[in-house]
Amino acid sequence: MEAPPTPPVPLAALLADRELGLIHLAGPAEAEVHGVHASEMADPSPYLLGGELLLTAGAELGADPDGYVSGLVAAGAAALGFGVAPVHEEVPAALAAACARYGLPLLEVPPRTPFTAVARSVWRLMAQARTRELRRVAEVQQSLAAAAARPDPVAAVLARLAASLGGWAALLTPAGTAAAGPGPRSGPAAAPDPAAAPAATPVGIVRAAGGGVGEEVLGAVRGLARRVAGGAAATATDAAGGTHLAVYAVGGGRVLALATPARAPGDHTVASIAAVLLTLITAERPAGAEAAALARLLLGGSPAGALGGPGPWYAVHARGGADPQALAAALGTVLLDPEGPAVRLLTDREPAPQPGWRLGVSAPAGPDALPTADAQARRALDRAEAARTPLARHAEPGLAGLVGAAEARAHAEALLGPLSPALRDTLRAWLAHHGSWDRSAAALGVHRNTVRQRIARAAALLGLNLDDPDTRMELWFALTRAPES
Repeated sequence: MEAPPTPPVPLAALLADRELGLIHLAGPAEAEVHGVHASEMADPSPYLLGGELLLTAGAELGADPDGYVSGLVAAGAAALGFGVAPVHEEVPAALAAACARYGLPLLEVPPRTPFTAVARSVWRLMAQARTRELRRVAEVQQSLAAAAARPDPVAAVLARLAASLGGWAALLTPAGTAAAGPGPRSGPAAAPDPAAAPAATPVGIVRAAGGGVGEEVLGAVRGLARRVAGGAAATATDAAGGTHLAVYAVGGGRVLALATPARAPGDHTVASIAAVLLTLITAERPAGAEAAALARLLLGGSPAGALGGPGPWYAVHARGGADPQALAAALGTVLLDPEGPAVRLLTDREPAPQPGWRLGVSAPAGPDALPTADAQARRALDRAEAARTPLARHAEPGLAGLVGAAEARAHAEALLGPLSPALRDTLRAWLAHHGSWDRSAAALGVHRNTVRQRIARAAALLGLNLDDPDTRMELWFALTRAPES
């Protein structure tokens, strides 16, 4: 599940923090703070991204507060916090007048409040808001998944989505007509719109009482839907008549359309989850229990419950064949995702090579390790294609995992062939002791000059420069893969 963006902190929340003791002096008392920046520069505006509460003691304020404030407003600053003492005993009246003139909130930061305390309070409030939003997204996700399991899943998901976002939701056909739509709204916005445009109503349309959008909004939604349905984008947003609009591709030319009075952090994540569910439940395959299992897996719900047991499970990536359904049947699974660069499957049977396919298979995994298994299968498929082998399994990480055992032994024998067993043992000991003659000699039980002579002889037979670290690495890899002498 994608995390929603961090919500901003209302300026009112900082003013309400008694420990900070901030005082609102000029400009509006409402603003959204996205960050904190402290600066004593005469013009800090080039260093602002927008949305910051700028904190300053006015050391370089100068005689032009108008220019200072106008620069901050142009840079998108959310508010200005002015710390009194030690530079200024009070907030300059000219600065307050400029903030009032340009509509920039001005706060007095008392001497007892360090700027770092203000910054920490902003980060704390942001973290709390983020936690609340993540909890909200998780709860809505669960309710959408439950709605998808109802007898009329499209209508149930749309109704749940509309209620969660406080707006209107519909599934549009390729022609841009409403295929299904619910939408109880809360508050005054729930009143039916008499100007609502009549939409084509195929059999099975669902529209809850009180849900409706005007002609301007419906026209804008259809315009967005045509862009997404045509494949130009996966999502699109707009605004019309003070309403926030968003559309999401669902598959088969269908589009999820939303019209909401506001846009809160996390709404995009919620809508994306609904789009995934609608894609699953409106697709020709899979159906029934298989779609429910896939939905639970995609939504990070209860994989063990969806899969019917703790495993072990194998993730499989495949390319080359023409019939993914036949591949899934051969691997004994219905958990199939045929879209994307590779066919992806999940099975509780250890996969075997399949005619016409190249397969990458993960290590056996439990339900909680499925994302890791998916990555393993993807890398294994890359190795299978590079080696032109019908099936590659996940190998251990590191250099050794990139080369099969048989290939590694063959390479070691070819590289070390000119060396006698004694020279191999000496080279192995010398590399293990990082080229130390004395420690290598002690490990082998020979004189240090004997080690020198053998290493020189090995270098001559191999025709290699043993001072080269790349050469040492290759020799060490070969020696550890070659049979014991």
